Parts: sequence; C-alpha cells; structure tokens
Amino acid sequence: MAREKLLAGHAVRRLRRRHGLTQAAMAEMLVISPSYLNLIERNQRAVPAGLLVRLAEAFDFDPRELAAGEPGGGGEAIRRRLGDPLFADLDIDRHEIEEWLAAAPGGAEAFARAFDRGGGGGMPAAGDDAAGSVRREVERWRNFFPDLDAAAEALADELRLSGADLYGAMVERLRVRHGLSIRILPTDVLPDALRRLDLHARQLQLSETLPPSARIFELAAQLGQLEARAEIDALVRGAGFADRVAERLFRSHLTGAFAAAVMMPYARFLRACEGSGYDLTTLQHRFGAGFEQVAQRLTSLQRVGARGLPFFMIRIDRAGQASVRQAGASGSVLVAAEGRCPLWRIHHAFDRPGSLTIQLVELEDGARWFVQAQAVPAVGDPAHGGPNAVPAEFAIGLGVSAAQAAGLAAARGVDLAGYATPIGLGCRACLREACAQRSAPPASRAMAPVTPSLEGG
Repeated sequence: MAREKLLAGHAVRRLRRRHGLTQAAMAEMLVISPSYLNLIERNQRAVPAGLLVRLAEAFDFDPRELAAGEPGGGGEAIRRRLGDPLFADLDIDRHEIEEWLAAAPGGAEAFARAFDRGGGGGMPAAGDDAAGSVRREVERWRNFFPDLDAAAEALADELRLSGADLYGAMVERLRVRHGLSIRILPTDVLPDALRRLDLHARQLQLSETLPPSARIFELAAQLGQLEARAEIDALVRGAGFADRVAERLFRSHLTGAFAAAVMMPYARFLRACEGSGYDLTTLQHRFGAGFEQVAQRLTSLQRVGARGLPFFMIRIDRAGQASVRQAGASGSVLVAAEGRCPLWRIHHAFDRPGSLTIQLVELEDGARWFVQAQAVPAVGDPAHGGPNAVPAEFAIGLGVSAAQAAGLAAARGVDLAGYATPIGLGCRACLREACAQRSAPPASRAMAPVTPSLEGG
C-alpha cells in the first residue's frame, strides 16, 4: 500500500514558490492547515486524491507532474547512484536520502545530472548514452503509460469481439482498415530482418523464423504505429530528449509496450496473474505469449487502483551483459547495476534451458528479493542469420521483493523469511568480506596478494 501513496513534497513546494505563496496562503487556498501542508512538503504525508484535485483546479496544471517530476528520478534512483563504489565508504541510509530530497530537491537533481553526465558506475551517462536516458524516462513512468495502455486495451476488446483468434483478427483489421496484407517470407528472401513494411506492395512481411507469439507481437506493434500514433507522439514529446537516437529508442519501447498490452490486456491479464499466483507458464499459455513477453508485461502493472506486484526484469547474455532492463515500480538496484554477482543463479539458467530457476537473495543493504530465471533463445534463432550462424541465447531474470512474494505459485514451499543467498552488484561494487567467489577487489580498496597453491587455488 505504501507504494501507492503519492509523496510529492518537493513538487508541491516548487509549485507554491512558483506562484510566490507562503505556506499559510497556499493552505488557505486548499482548505487545509499550514501544519498539514508543511508535513506534505517534507514528505511526511502523502497527497490524498481530494487534495490532488484541488491543487489541479487552483493552479491549472497536470497532476501527473507531481509523480513524474521527482528530483533525480526519486529516492530509489538516488540510492542506485549512491551505490556506486565511489561512495562505498559513506554510510548513507534511506532516511537521509528522503530528507535530502525533501529539503534540497534542486541539489539532489544537480547531483543526479552531474553523476550521470560523468558516467558514474551505477548507471550509464544519460547525456552520452541514449539507452540510459531512455531507461530513466521509462523508470520515471514506472514502465506504465496510462493513455497508451488504455488505448491498447480498448483495441484488444474490439478485436476480441470480431473473433476469438487474435492473430486472425489483427490480420483482418490491417487488411480492411489500413490496406495492408501479411506475408510470411522464407529466410533467403528476408535474410537480414525479421519484419519489414513494404508500402509499395502494401505488405507487412514477416520472417518464417518468428514463433507464433512473436508474429502476434509484430502485428500488434504495427497496429500501434498506425492507431496509437497520437499517444506515442505525446509521450515522446513529453520526454524532451535532445538526442534523436534516444527518441527512436523510446518510440520503439512505447510501440512494444502497446503491442504487449494488446496481447495481454491490463484487466484480463491482472485477473489471470492474481488467479494463478503469477504462474508464468499459465500466463504464457493463456495469452499466447513468450516467457520474455510475459516477464516484461509483469513490470508494467501499475494502474492506479488496480496495481499488480512490482516486478523487475533483466535480460543478460552468458557474459553477464544486460540488453534489457525494466525496474518497473520495484526500485531494485539489481536492474541498474553494471556488474552481476556470480552467486546469483540467473547465470545457472543457461545450463537448464526451458527450466525455471528460483532463488531468494539478499543484498548488502538487507533488501531481499525472490527471483525467477529462465534461459530463452533470441527471437528468430537459430535459423535467422543463416545455417552457420551461432544461435543467440539470453537469461531472463524476474524478481519481486521477498516481502511481497508469498502469493506466488513459484514461491510455494519456499521459506521467504529463511536463508537467502548473500549477493552483491558485481565484485567492484561489493564490500562483502570472505567471499570465495570474489575475482576483483571493491573499487575503493586493494586486494591482498594471495600465494597460489600447488593445486592452482
């Protein structure tokens, strides 16, 4: 429930100062006491719905500004930056960060910008890394875009009325409404792409290597580009990217979010999640989706009044390099960290393709996470890229706070209050002592030399 509260003291204070009002004057306009307004501005009270409406009416602004404008991306984002090895010798707790954000939001935002521009270890430099700045914008929305999601759900309901087969219904809609036919092409005809829009032939061409779930996704994405252009354009403009590459990446993410919401409409998907205990296999079968598609959708269930569990999702290759990161509303530092701990069993998923690996882990700050992992092939592999291409594979990690994992089907029989594997964010960012798996010292310390044994230890 705490996650549903809107703590926006910095934004309320900024709004008041913008209009040159004292706390007493603003409190009188809002019909509340000055002391209550003072508590709100110091983030010791949430902004209730009624007060949010009065603020919007009195000052003529979009209420979403309160939630979307947190300095530095909010407390969790600041915590991730302070988790950089550069600050390893500082003992800064959550309460200090909250006080900092409440007392000096401008200073917190300045720190975040300077850290990101300098390419601080925990997060890529937002000014230089388009993917990093897009990820920050997605996190600002908690990967849930209300207007876009609602448009996708409305489309899904309309398609459902026209036929039980979603793929067939989308094929028909593209043909009738947009004059586009669907053509499945062999690899030798479409060697370097999985999807291509040929406007001259009025065809959406798909590679034969795409599995059924990916074909449905591609049709939904094409419908998103055609029918949700206004919603996507508004979100891209609102992001205010200076980098055209970032704009394209964000637009691609939004198109994918729309497609996922068509395949897994919010209300129906959330009911299925709660009814099955978020069982990943059940959700894949019920919605005709792949493991990765379901995992990504689970990070976006943040509709006001109908929130799902706050999952995070990360996709890595065998070298531990992350190619997809979705923090959702989880605030997990496991998503933003550049390094990964070898004791985290997400790496073991590669050795058990198709099988689900579960683990309870505990970070250095005491945060405990219940994590599921599974290896998946890249979409279109192994045929895509030619007969001699090396098949690509990834491991998907899907996690939720252990405190919220009791109702998960995968957690049945797991003592969520019991032993958890102690892990870090990669050796350079980890201060745990006496770790047999350590391969490098923390960035702020030197490693003592060790004489190798005759056995090579």
